[in-house]
Amino acid sequence: MTHRLPTRLTGHNLTLRPFCPADRPLIAQALDDVEIIQWATGAHLQSLPADERAERWLSTRLAAWSDGIPQFAIADPRTDRLTGYIGLRRIDNGNAEVGSWIAPWARRQGLAANALLTAARWALTPAARGGLGLHRIALHHSTGNPASCTVAARAGLLLEGVMRDAATDHTGTRYDSHLHARLATDPEPDERVPALPRP
Repeated sequence: MTHRLPTRLTGHNLTLRPFCPADRPLIAQALDDVEIIQWATGAHLQSLPADERAERWLSTRLAAWSDGIPQFAIADPRTDRLTGYIGLRRIDNGNAEVGSWIAPWARRQGLAANALLTAARWALTPAARGGLGLHRIALHHSTGNPASCTVAARAGLLLEGVMRDAATDHTGTRYDSHLHARLATDPEPDERVPALPRP
């Protein structure tokens, strides 16, 4: 099903926008990051030569957008420079899953939670009011990645439980996942999430 996607969504200290070919160099830098490789890419991408990963990753997001699947670049609202990614997938029967990453140069600014707040607010808004009209957004992540637990909680996605051996990392190793979700009928979270203190 093709959905009507917004040109831009504005959140606290960020803009969500479509990806463009000019994002490729920064995507390549981000895909070299150890945390993104470990938690946000699959074996299919890691099997490619490093110089092909960004092109494949970007072309997949551009094609998804053309098909009406929301795959947003998280960008600095002042410069439009890429700071991360957030996208919905497996959209069916009013449900969707969300995935995201923040580039290493943009971490500890509250961007992951604020991007999730912004994307979820739009996605859970009825279509008649300009949203995607979803009822439920789910996020699952490795229990070994507590940062994603923090992001989900700050964005109002409640912890629903543990899914045993539910996912694999880029090496094919199975791991337990936490499942978080937010419903359109849940209370609206805070408008913004503050940056975290620097370590």
